[in-house]
Amino acid sequence: MWSMALTYQLKPGKYAEYKKAHDELWPELAQAMTENDVNMVIHHHEERLYLYMTAPTEEHFTWSHTGEVADRWLEYMATMMITDENGKTVMEEMDMAFAFGRYKDELDE
Repeated sequence: MWSMALTYQLKPGKYAEYKKAHDELWPELAQAMTENDVNMVIHHHEERLYLYMTAPTEEHFTWSHTGEVADRWLEYMATMMITDENGKTVMEEMDMAFAFGRYKDELDE
């Protein structure tokens, strides 16, 4: 099982729009993630987001986020998040500090 944790920051005042977009996730994107067994949870604290995702392999995740729909989604998300000089969302990979139970078992596979 492949997993990754990321953190990124919303632009001030953008949480409601970000939340609404995810509550109304585009069906084509949801279908691509379902077909590739991608699981994802995003937590919010102040203006920072924390994302944890799993998939059978990293390739499965990549396949679920490739193509015109995924490109449009990432462009839309970038309007709500802190970006670099090229307009790409600044995402920082987080190191795992602790794992227990099912999560630890996934690391041992």
